[in-house]
Amino acid sequence: MIDIAYLRDHRSELAASLERRGVDVDLDELANLDSQRRRSRFEAEEIRAKQKEIGKSISSLSGDAKQSAIAAAGELADRYKTLLTSADALDEEFNTTWTTLPNLTDPSAADGLEEEDAIEVSSHGTPPEFAFEAKDHVELGSALGVLDVERAAKVSGSRFGFILGKLAIVEFALVRYTMDYLMGHGFTPVIPPVLVRESALYGTGFFPGDAEQVYSIPDDDLYLVGTSEVPIAAFHGDEIFESSELPIRYAGYSTCFRREAGTYGKDTRGIFRVHQFDKVEMFSFVEPEASQSEHDFLLAREEELIQGLELPYRVVNVAAGDLGSSAAKKYDIEAWFPSQNRYREVTSTSNTTDYQARRLKIRYRGESGNQFVHTLNGTATAVGRTLIALMENHQLEDGTVRIPDALVPYTGFDLLDR
Repeated sequence: MIDIAYLRDHRSELAASLERRGVDVDLDELANLDSQRRRSRFEAEEIRAKQKEIGKSISSLSGDAKQSAIAAAGELADRYKTLLTSADALDEEFNTTWTTLPNLTDPSAADGLEEEDAIEVSSHGTPPEFAFEAKDHVELGSALGVLDVERAAKVSGSRFGFILGKLAIVEFALVRYTMDYLMGHGFTPVIPPVLVRESALYGTGFFPGDAEQVYSIPDDDLYLVGTSEVPIAAFHGDEIFESSELPIRYAGYSTCFRREAGTYGKDTRGIFRVHQFDKVEMFSFVEPEASQSEHDFLLAREEELIQGLELPYRVVNVAAGDLGSSAAKKYDIEAWFPSQNRYREVTSTSNTTDYQARRLKIRYRGESGNQFVHTLNGTATAVGRTLIALMENHQLEDGTVRIPDALVPYTGFDLLDR
């Protein structure tokens, strides 16, 4: 949630940020509503103070004066309730719009509204050129008996897959490779719950805007998370850190669930865009002045992990209009996918500044009092897409797949074969 001071004191800057995202909101009307609710609550408190003052004097009065005072106190009580009800209604009306507004956009975020508007920051490695007819991950996995999407469709419907045999071991290897690397950089491993309350999704900014992407369990008032960012961020909700404790960094492993609403017919082949996948997510709590450098730090960790897997990739600065609600700025790492002949996102890292912390009430004791921390997140390894990139980029002419040296100590084999 954005600091309300931006509406009151920096409306033009807020308007410019929303315009870059393609968000159309009447800020003048919203500011007027803010003034009304504040005025109504102020008047209510004034009436309440007068009521209390009369109440204190009643015991010292007698006769008609006392009866008059009691009547006046009663009238003030009724007036207070009316004004308070009005203020509460205005608060609800204001918050219905205010809580949907996305974070302030970082000035250095790329301009544009679409995925294609992202700006390449750097690239690493060279896409492979095969002397044979290359296969995509579905052909490779099916031939090797390690991936079955047809039976998954029979069991669960579209956008699911069975990962079998050696490929399952490669998944476990990826997770352990990632965790070992991150622990060496000060991250604490976490396996969080994947079922959370509505407050956790609201606190991280996924509700109310992205509710259509979330699977719900209505009978239990719980929701399946699309990323371990959600439970890890909420883990410290309503807490105050000492500044000496920061930064705090977690590496969360979880299965993730996304409805993929609005992507009908898009990326349907194989396990590229699925409803269920596993992921290792980095999450940081830092002081505000450290958030930009922490963002660079998370990006560097993602790059080193991808480099260790010997995958060609590029880094892009995501366009303002393509940012999630909570992100002020985001970098994507796009690995090369030979079957698509293009780079596709495999990891991303976002600086959400104080947007989530303000909703979750996560602060630290600074020199000038308690302040909101900044939170950042970054995908260390999205297992499904990384498996695709590994299989397609490291495939051999005989249909087997070479395992990168970094993973061999964890797999116990250097070739994905039958």
